[in-house]
Amino acid sequence: MSTPTPAAPAPTQPNANLFVALRSGFPADLSATAVHCVDTAQPLHYSWHDLDRASAMLANWLDKLALPAGSRIAVHTDKSVEALMLYLAVLRAGHVYLPLNNAYQASEVDYFLGNAQPAVVVCASRHFGWVSKLAFARGVAHVFTLNDDRTGTLLDRAAQMSDVHTPAVRSADDLAAILYTSGTTGRSKGAMLTHGNLLSNAQTLKDFWGWKPGDVLIHALPIFHVHGLFVASHGALLNGSKMIWLQRFDPATVVEHLPQATVFMGVPTLYVRLLAESRLNAAACANMRLFISGSAPLLIETFKDWQARTGHTILERYGMSETVMLTSNPYAPASARKGGTVGPPLPGVGVRVRGDQGQELPTGEIGGIEVRGPNVFKGYWQMPEKTAEEFTADGWFKTGDVGRVDADGFVTIVGRSKDLIISGGYNVYPTEIEGFINELPGVLESAVVGAPHPDFGEGVVAFVVPKPGAAVDADAVIAALKKQIAAFKVPKRVNVVDALPRNAMGKVEKKVLRAGVVGVFGG
Repeated sequence: MSTPTPAAPAPTQPNANLFVALRSGFPADLSATAVHCVDTAQPLHYSWHDLDRASAMLANWLDKLALPAGSRIAVHTDKSVEALMLYLAVLRAGHVYLPLNNAYQASEVDYFLGNAQPAVVVCASRHFGWVSKLAFARGVAHVFTLNDDRTGTLLDRAAQMSDVHTPAVRSADDLAAILYTSGTTGRSKGAMLTHGNLLSNAQTLKDFWGWKPGDVLIHALPIFHVHGLFVASHGALLNGSKMIWLQRFDPATVVEHLPQATVFMGVPTLYVRLLAESRLNAAACANMRLFISGSAPLLIETFKDWQARTGHTILERYGMSETVMLTSNPYAPASARKGGTVGPPLPGVGVRVRGDQGQELPTGEIGGIEVRGPNVFKGYWQMPEKTAEEFTADGWFKTGDVGRVDADGFVTIVGRSKDLIISGGYNVYPTEIEGFINELPGVLESAVVGAPHPDFGEGVVAFVVPKPGAAVDADAVIAALKKQIAAFKVPKRVNVVDALPRNAMGKVEKKVLRAGVVGVFGG
């Protein structure tokens, strides 16, 4: 009688945890400097070994909390290397990272906590009183503090843990992060990004932008959105590149460190402020190989001024919270980059332009931009209907941007279909601001639009109609809003008017309002 041959064991699937891929990019010499903080009280140097050990200790602390798999970890802190370590630890432990702009006020944070239902909240110590009150009211069990001076209860707890940790096993389709992006209804939507979404985009950009051994990144961006947290940080980590780290953007400090760097990423506002520095010239940029701009349109004047001052051509690209990066001007040759465009689709990404009737438009015609690819998000958190609404029947994501594609395949964004204002690289949604203004005493209604701004790209302008017999003071409106919403959302100008322009259907004609504020900021 023959003995049956035992079945071969099923092949083990590789761990698709994004942390594992990022960790594989660390250099062989873990004692080398990974991050150099240049604007702390004393310059700080973090080695690759420090990143590995600290993220392990933080991950072990998260493990000790015995959280359900895939728990959301909400982070409302200032920029610091420790905050970056926490992000790596959340990935490492297999949970979902939820970054929140540190400028968000109580009403905004309360919504995010209620919607995302995080298991852990981490905030700056100065905000602990009100954040913890909101968190505990929402049923959050754990609230810790983390500051930009290497203090906080989170670090105190993690200091007790082992510095060895085995990353949680995750599939490419498991959630890695949720990024909240507002909508025209004023209700924020949580874009669910998977390990596969983020890794595929990071690997594509590593190749497309020519990351190479010896590259050094000046990291001057916040780390609560796609540009600073994913595009910049992932690029450096995956390539094993040192980061010159600024906790707060300062143009003089950036120019001072350009000779020690090779890559810089910024929003258009940062480039405008750098151009105001007298020390910025070709000599200061002699060691640089790449300047990248995104998160908002770059004015052609800024594009040309940068070329003239530095001899470098800024590379513009295009992405969203829901998709990470979608298109990019060419890395080489630099002469192929076209100012005013965001370049062709990245490898593996599909881009099409369609008209109001769903028809695909020919080259050069303006329409709604739709995209698909491995980088496109999984959907909106707890909003299946909204998710279905934002995808076409054949699986393309409707970005809400309006643009065209030229004969060379370069994409030009001409506007937003949803009245989005982009100020200093941050998204501002008029309906949300109008909601806060309309609740103020004496206000009948309001309308918010963007106006060209030489520094921020767009500045927020509000038109406010008082109730009959009431008086509304423009400065008082601004002062009240500063206590309720993030500073970048607060209007830079408030106009008190008798009525808002409306069309025959009664809809406010924002085009009329926008036309009337062109030039108010000198832009």
